[in-house]
Amino acid sequence: MSMFCFQCEQTAGCTGCTVKGVCGKNENTANLQDALTGQLIGLARACYGNEPTDSAYKALIDGLFMTLTNVSFDDEAIERQIKLVAEEKAKLVLGCSACGAPCSRNDAYDMNRIWEADEDIRTLKSLVLFGMRGMAAYAYHGWMLGKINQEVNRYFVKGLASIGEDLPAEDFLNLAMELGMVNLTCMELLDAANTGTYGVPYPAKVTCNVEPGPFIVVSGHDLHDLKLLLEQTEGRGVNIYTHGEMLPAHGYPELRKYAHLKGNFGTAWQNQQREFDSIPAPVLFTTNCLMPPKASYADRVFTTAVVGYPGMNHIGDDKDFTPVIERALALGGYSRERRMTGINGGDVLTTGYGHGTVLSVADKVTEAVKGDNPSFLPGRRL
Repeated sequence: MSMFCFQCEQTAGCTGCTVKGVCGKNENTANLQDALTGQLIGLARACYGNEPTDSAYKALIDGLFMTLTNVSFDDEAIERQIKLVAEEKAKLVLGCSACGAPCSRNDAYDMNRIWEADEDIRTLKSLVLFGMRGMAAYAYHGWMLGKINQEVNRYFVKGLASIGEDLPAEDFLNLAMELGMVNLTCMELLDAANTGTYGVPYPAKVTCNVEPGPFIVVSGHDLHDLKLLLEQTEGRGVNIYTHGEMLPAHGYPELRKYAHLKGNFGTAWQNQQREFDSIPAPVLFTTNCLMPPKASYADRVFTTAVVGYPGMNHIGDDKDFTPVIERALALGGYSRERRMTGINGGDVLTTGYGHGTVLSVADKVTEAVKGDNPSFLPGRRL
């Protein structure tokens, strides 16, 4: 068994990937992600008894997000993050690892120790670890919009540091329950960040047809990156289409005001290798659900933020999307409108039914649930 990973629903045989990840990551990448996680535990330990800086918290969040499924396959990027985390740890406990004391409490944790533990312990540790990786995605997106919550940050420290300890099962169960509560706080943070920046979503019909001319497909979840791309493409004759989990972007007023945000391309993320195969346009991945690109379209894939794949074009922290835009212009798009049907048998999707919209008509929803109300039928205006 050259690797072991069972953190997502893709795992081989519903048990775990032991040779190569079903997601596409290889043995070396899996081991580097384990090494990064061990370094994150070391940094979290160092945060206890010290005053963590924003850069230390950001290193924890970015590192956890980078180990989430379908985010980074780039070994060099993971190695850089390992080095960055070690540097942040050294700022908090200068010379700790070199002092020669036997405690080594701030050293990187050996992730193999998890699998040596009692079955209940390793199950609970894994539950907490995987939950924090998911929560880190929310925290990351909120951070990009200037929303930071210290309760959430402190839990990342507490959760990671605890994984490196030999605690009883009851303690890890309590830690998992606490994670659920903190995750709600983190989701509220992200909701406030999104609605505060882009407005409260409201229902929208989204075409799945692609107009003639240059276009860019944007995948992932990062609304901040989408907004920057919309700004940089305005007036350039390049249309923008969302993909996968980016579909809800069409519900936000501050994004919908861009006339060249045209519609949604393709179906679910797992179909990307087929759907991106021959399109005359580049694809920008802002967060996860990147799959290993096929050779037929690899030169048209761009990544940014913590997303990465070896050999792919990566947009750095300057968020200058000029290479993506120029590629779209060079490819030219379709010469005539293309109907991208196949989504529930039609060419239009609806989105924007966030909790704000639903709560605004809560009385009508309640009335419809309680009784047979013919005025509240699918397709009718609320």
